[in-house]
Amino acid sequence: MIHSTAIINKKSKISENVNIGPYCVIGPDVEIDTNTILHSHVNIVGNTKIGKNNEIFPFASIGTNPQDLKYKGENNSIIIGDNNKFREYVNINPGTSQGGTVTKLGNNNLLMVYCHVAHDCILGNNIVLANNVQVGGHVKIEDNAIIGGSCAIHQFSRIGKLAMVGGMTGVLSDIIPFGLSLGNRNNLVGLNLIGLRRAKISNENIKMLQKFYDTVFCNKNFRVNVENLDTDIKENKYVKTIIEFINSDKKRPISLPENIK
Repeated sequence: MIHSTAIINKKSKISENVNIGPYCVIGPDVEIDTNTILHSHVNIVGNTKIGKNNEIFPFASIGTNPQDLKYKGENNSIIIGDNNKFREYVNINPGTSQGGTVTKLGNNNLLMVYCHVAHDCILGNNIVLANNVQVGGHVKIEDNAIIGGSCAIHQFSRIGKLAMVGGMTGVLSDIIPFGLSLGNRNNLVGLNLIGLRRAKISNENIKMLQKFYDTVFCNKNFRVNVENLDTDIKENKYVKTIIEFINSDKKRPISLPENIK
């Protein structure tokens, strides 16, 4: 169903069973797959591809030019997967030539009101951004991460899978998978134990992760501590996930516990 007041460019590709509500605007290079709902006053422009079963609430804006002074009009795009919910006033920008020109979001994500996802960001699956989360350019957020309300995530930051960021946190340093981070400027305060249990990760694996955490983050020499880990800890598949995250970008700062020496 397409409301009579919607303005839809004839060159756009709208699949079957897409519901487009009053006063929506759809640009010429937009593709929207089946069973997606645009409630009303939704603006989708640019080279934007949206998958199946998404729900987009009023006053969301997707595909307008990046808020980056380096952007000079180069071709760019947004790719959005399936089963996402974007609440009121969500804003998502496409990429730039400095970041691969593409902004990507996976499946089953919830972006609450007033969330902003900047250019060249890569978001995985099953992510929750609570109200007013501001995601800077080139940020990577991995699967099942939860970001608390009014967080500001600095450009190029990485947030690992199943990590949790407390509300009103300024994220300047990368957060390990399964980590819990918060503070005015984010500090690592432990593991996301509630998230681990909800994900049905066994107590044995959680204990191994805790051994890893206690050993590696006992001082600031965490990279050396990783190298010196006992084999039984290092070979755990969840620990491996964290080690791979730490080693995959050695130039980025890693969020550490406050006051460690």
